[in-house]
Order: sequence, then structure tokens, then C-alpha cells
Amino acid sequence: MPNFFKKFHHKLGEGGWKNLTHFFPFPDLQPLAIIWIVVTGTLLGVRQLGGLQPLELNALDLMVQLRPDPGADPRLLVVTITDQDINTIEKWPISDRTLAKAIAEIARLDPTAIGIDIIRRTPYEPGNAELVTQWKNPKVIPITFIGSSESERVPPPPNIPDKRVGFNDVVVDPDRIVRRNLMFAGDGKTTLTSFSMRLALAYFNSKKIDDKITEKNEFQVDKTVFLKLKSNSGGYQNIADQGYQILLNYRSPKNIAETVTLTQVLEGKVAPKLVKGKIVLIGVTALSVNDLFFTPYSATASGNQPMPGVLIHATATSQILSAVLDGKGLFWYWDEWQEILWIAVWSAVGGCLAWRLEKSLNLMGSAIAACGSLFGFTFFLFIQQGWIPLIPPAMALLITAGVAVTYKYEQSRQQQGIVMKLLGQQTSPAIANALWKERVHLLESGLLPGQKVTATIILTDLQGFSTISEKLPPEVVMSWLNEYLSAMAQEVQEHQGVINKFTGDGMLAVFGVPIPRTTPEEIAEDARLAVSCALAISSRLPQMNQNWLTRGLPAVKMRVGIFTGPVMVGSLGGTTRLEYGVIGDSVNIASRLESCQKNRQEDTCRILIAEETLLHLADQFEVESWGALPLKGREQKVNVYRILGRKKK
Repeated sequence: MPNFFKKFHHKLGEGGWKNLTHFFPFPDLQPLAIIWIVVTGTLLGVRQLGGLQPLELNALDLMVQLRPDPGADPRLLVVTITDQDINTIEKWPISDRTLAKAIAEIARLDPTAIGIDIIRRTPYEPGNAELVTQWKNPKVIPITFIGSSESERVPPPPNIPDKRVGFNDVVVDPDRIVRRNLMFAGDGKTTLTSFSMRLALAYFNSKKIDDKITEKNEFQVDKTVFLKLKSNSGGYQNIADQGYQILLNYRSPKNIAETVTLTQVLEGKVAPKLVKGKIVLIGVTALSVNDLFFTPYSATASGNQPMPGVLIHATATSQILSAVLDGKGLFWYWDEWQEILWIAVWSAVGGCLAWRLEKSLNLMGSAIAACGSLFGFTFFLFIQQGWIPLIPPAMALLITAGVAVTYKYEQSRQQQGIVMKLLGQQTSPAIANALWKERVHLLESGLLPGQKVTATIILTDLQGFSTISEKLPPEVVMSWLNEYLSAMAQEVQEHQGVINKFTGDGMLAVFGVPIPRTTPEEIAEDARLAVSCALAISSRLPQMNQNWLTRGLPAVKMRVGIFTGPVMVGSLGGTTRLEYGVIGDSVNIASRLESCQKNRQEDTCRILIAEETLLHLADQFEVESWGALPLKGREQKVNVYRILGRKKK
């Protein structure tokens, strides 16, 4: 692998090294910062336009469904008018007499307030006079309907003071689900109070609890301030926030309050304890009347079952009572800058996970754990009446991680292409691929750390090259030499060797690096591959000589020395000049074998090995013993063998 790091460094430049070493231990965070900014900014823009609101509202519904059910509110009683009640009465709308009797029966049991969630502007005889009498009861609170225009408005029963009338309009989100409670609304002239708020205020008045409007124009009961829902509170973005709205805190999908039927009331079968001191709501639950609305619970109910309007009003009333009397408070939200920071932080978490974790399983596991932590924290705050963004930070985490992984993959693919191209010039594809897989360790600190390995060394040389080069022009010698070295390099690569350097007309190749070969079987395989490589070069040389002779170029003979033994391998030089070094006595012995008895050349390519290599060949090659020969620079003789060819099976 001659001048491997010098070429590598020159090809990539300083920026290239940063790109290749950003994985460990100190990655270049500039690409990650760009990904983080782009993903976060894009998500914030989409969120601002309301693109994430449907998903955020679905997440809100899920958290509503997962919350513990506190059970029925003991301060409420709901009188339901069911399909069975209508069948029994055999009339809809029910007559004024029937409604008057129901109100009288409830009033007899001393409730705090009686809310009538039934539109009653015109008489439904018989019994209108009886109903008018019941309207005079100060505990009775009828409804009006505001609608979206003057033509839709339905006034309350006549001659009822405004302070005893509540509107029963329900605010529906774009997906037709009721999640908000409109407590106050203006008609341009006066401020109107909702049905649920009228009932709650009647209860507070009975307890001598005062209400007021604060200096900030916020509604306050006792010490509880009802913070107005803004157009971008929580997961909402650009919703219609006219009037005084709060997020509706559902108590239960079904068990909101104790219920009795209209028939039970008319027959006097309601226990006094269910009514005394409580708020009683009378409304229709019959499916045939279709006073139904979708709620966060509808998605889990059988057949997407909606909730009757009277139960939604009961829910709103219970929420107001609980906020003031039970200390449960109301939903709170973060400011816009806090939500932006929250989203940005989770985007950074996703990017850092993808940037640091190399293995897909580790990344997937960490991403799932992070999303679980995000949901767990968000749900915990939701139980504490806090609604913070969930979908935007989750998407920021996953998208940033996905983009970062994609970027890393593409960068890795490009880097691998560069490395494979550089390595492929002097190694086999298998070695180059192995180097790439081990790049984290091999490129640590920009150096291949020195290590001692057992390898097989090949050294080659041309016989009489100096004489040949003197007789030919330099450009001809260069072209001719490149053909020869190219053929040798091809054989080395095909036999999974590494070319460490070219020495003019010779070559130093190593089998067993840079990935250490540690087992006896691997070391033996390297030795056999080295000998096979030398024989392959030997078999090509006659054909190359014939080609050169026809072109007027000289024919050549070559010598090959092969030795198997320990060597030290690693980077040599500094950051400005690096090369992959192979040093040790084994290299010297291979060199001495190549130059041993130069005049003893029986054929075109002479291949000599030492006994240390022969021990690994497993009797697969024909050899000729040259005996124990003295080698230059060595005190002890070396048993030398000439490779004749591969044994025939």
C-alpha cells in the first residue's frame, strides 16, 4: 500500500479528513446544525399555518381517553329524556304541562338550580299557563340559542330576566369534535352568559362565593381566574377565539353525573337526596331527537357514539365547579417562545441520537425511548391540567433523526466511494471493503496505529533492469514499466494482497494486512495466496515478453522472494506526509531471498521461499530444495526452496 495515507490525505484535503473523522470522537456539528435549523424552522412554519393542528387534537383526545375517570360529580343530577320516555308520553316535543310537572317535581325536592336544556319559545299546549308559572321560579334557568346570525337566533321563553337565561351554543372544532366551552359571548350590545356558567353561578351564589372581572379583563370566581383560551393555545393554531372560551375538561365518557329519566321524575320515583342542594339539568338524550355531538371519547365508543348536548353542558358545569371548589384549576398553556424552544430541543435530541449512534437497532431503540419519554412527560403535565405540544416535538425528533441518518448515509456512501477508489488502486476489493468497515478504528486520530502481525511478504525485481533502462528513452521505459507493474498489481489485488510500495522495477506486496490475521488457518491462507500470486505473475510473463518483443521492446526475467513471519505495520510519517509502513526482519529476509544467487535463474520467473513459508503451504505446491543458504546480513543460514508450480491432483 505505497504512500496510502499520503494519497488519501492529498485527495481529500483538510475538509475531507474532517468529514471522514466526524463520527468519532468529536464530530463536525455544522451539518447537524443546518439540519436542525431547517427541520425545526419548517415544522414551526407548518405548525403556524395549522398543518399539525389535526394531529395535535387527536393526541389531545388520546390523553383525555387515557386519564383516570374520577366518577360522577356529586353536585349534579341529570334528568334525561330518552327514546323510551318519548314513546311512553307518545309526543315530541313534550307538552308544556309535562315539562311543568317535571320542573315542579324537581323543585319540590329543593335543588340549588334547575337548568332546562330544551328550547321553549312557543307554547306546546296543553299546559302553557302551568309552565309559565314554573318559569317564575328563580331557580329555573332556561336557554337561548345565539347561532351564527340573527336569523338563527332562538330567544328564551318570554318574560324571563336575562340573569336567569343561558345560551346553549356549543363550539365545535374543524373536525366536528367539541373540545371548548364558550362561557361568555357578546351580541354587539350585551354580554351573554352560557347555560353551564349560569348554573355554576347559581351554585356559587348559594355558597356566597363572589365573582368579578379582573383588571386584565379576566373572569374570576373566588381565587380562581379563568384564563381565556387564545387562538394558538396548546395545540391550537389560528382558531376562532371569539368570546370567552376555555378548554373543556371532560370528566368521564358516560359517568358525568347521577341520572334519572323523565318518567321517573313524573312518577315521583326520584329520591330527595339525589336533588337536594344540587344542580339539576333536564335535557334530551334520545337518539331520535339528534341533539348529539362528537367528543374526544367518540373515537373509542362503539360505533363512534356522540354525546348528548345536556351531558356536554353537565361536563362544562362540573368543570367550573371543580376549578373553584375542588382546587383542580383549569388548563394552562406555555407561551409561544416556550413551545418553540420545546420543539427545538426535541429536534436537537433526534439529531444528536442519529449523529452519535451508528447501529440501526441502537438508534431505533433510543428513538422509541425518547418518544416514550416525550409522551410520558406530556401526559403527566396533561393530568396536571397542562396542555403542551406533543406532535410537533415528536415529529421534530423523528424527522431530524431521519434527515441526519440520510445525510450520514449519503456522506458515508460518498466517502466509501473515495476510499474504495483509493484503496482499490492497490488492494483487492475484499481488503478495501474490510478497511472501510473498520474505518472507525483505522482512521482514529488520522493514523493507523502500529501493530505486530504475522504476514507473508513478496518482493520482486527485474533481472538487468539497469542495463535495459540505459538503452531506451525514459518515456519508453516509463510506459513499458507501467505495463509490467500494472499486471503485477492486478494479480496481487485478485489474490487479496496489499501493494505496499513500488521500488522502481520491483514491488513489495503484503498478504495479511491491514486487518490482522490471527489464527493459524488465516496465516496459512495468506501464505498460499502469496505463492499463488507469484505463480500467476510467472504465468503471465512469457505472454507479456512476446508482446513486448513484437513491439521492439526487451523481454525480461524476474526474481521473487517470499517469506512468512512477524512484521510491524502502521502509519509512518506526519500529518503532511503519511504512508503505510511494513517493517521488520521478515521484510529483509524476503528481500535477501529475491537477491539470493542472482545468476541461478533456470526459467523466466524464479520464486524462492523460506522454510517458514513452506510450513504453511500444506503440500499444495511442487518445490525444489536449495538447501541451507547464507543470506546477506544474516549469521544463520536459511533453508531455501524454489517453487516449481502447483501440484497436480
